Amino acid sequence: MTSDRSPVAGERCAGPLIVTEDVELLDDLLRLCAAAGAEPEVHHRVPERKGSWEDAPMVLVGDDAAARCRGASRRRGVMLVGREQDDPDVWRRAVEIGAECVLRLPDAEGWLVDRLADAAEGVGRPALTVGVIGGRGGAGASTLACALAVTAARGGRRTMLIDGDPLGGGLDVLLGGEQTEGRRWPDFAVSKGRVAGGALEESLPRLHQLRVLSWDRGDSVLVRPEAMRSVLAAARRRGGVVVVDLPRRVDEAVAEALAQLDLGLLVVPAELRAVAAAGRVASMVGMVLPDLRAVVRGPYAAGLDEQWIADALGLPLAGELPLEPGLAQDQDGGVPPGSRVRGPLAAFCAAFWERAFAEEGSVPA
Repeated sequence: MTSDRSPVAGERCAGPLIVTEDVELLDDLLRLCAAAGAEPEVHHRVPERKGSWEDAPMVLVGDDAAARCRGASRRRGVMLVGREQDDPDVWRRAVEIGAECVLRLPDAEGWLVDRLADAAEGVGRPALTVGVIGGRGGAGASTLACALAVTAARGGRRTMLIDGDPLGGGLDVLLGGEQTEGRRWPDFAVSKGRVAGGALEESLPRLHQLRVLSWDRGDSVLVRPEAMRSVLAAARRRGGVVVVDLPRRVDEAVAEALAQLDLGLLVVPAELRAVAAAGRVASMVGMVLPDLRAVVRGPYAAGLDEQWIADALGLPLAGELPLEPGLAQDQDGGVPPGSRVRGPLAAFCAAFWERAFAEEGSVPA
């Protein structure tokens, strides 16, 4: 019987099942499993032990073993693997064993490594991923990003905060953890291949119950678009919440980040010049991110209110960012934004997450 159990994101699952007697093919599959961090179970035919075939997250059947797998119970995740590119009978054999697809090595190696890694990590529902962008310099986007992450983590959600602005001074500083050990962006800046979600999470500084990827105090480092894509994809696979603090300029790396967001928040001070600047930011961001919402921050210039500003930008209003007395002093003392549980900023963030998850129709991990 097919198992329909969906793994929880980040849960370590049993390894894939490999069925083959082809030594060279087995060597290739073991190499790909090692690259994906998966520990396979290997058999020459359908295993006799009850559950091995049914419960493995995926089954890789070698061309040589297809005939021996006829009659095995039908299930999802069976793949027929081989090297012969021009075998006219390959699809017939695939149908006979109920395979979902046919893979030919080496052409399919990259795709297969990704699937193996997903199975090894127990990929379930991806993280709700929110980007925060300032409508102008000093709008308070970094403060809001940190407060959202701190609030989510305090609520028991797996939370990762990613600093996408190399000129912002470092979110680890804003969280009071610049001396905390862990990897920073320069360690990932030139990554090209897949980044394992579990390894990423464990390598980052842990601050206030969340993981933070920020910048070090060295020279500015250019993050390649491939690195941004790989790191954010790994963070999302862990489930829970990912908050990304983004700069106002949209280069290739920022575009990669925007493409992975579920929604974006544009923080706009309630001043006419700030609204004009935010309009330019919104037009650039909106070309990549369809769900961009305005968060308006007072005090208000004469004649302005939050709904007027959102309407002027052509964006839905996500809310009014409240003023929090003593916030600057807290930050100077290493107390991160959103830490005051009964403060207006924490209340705003808690209400935002409640609405966001209600819209998504899910309960976060």
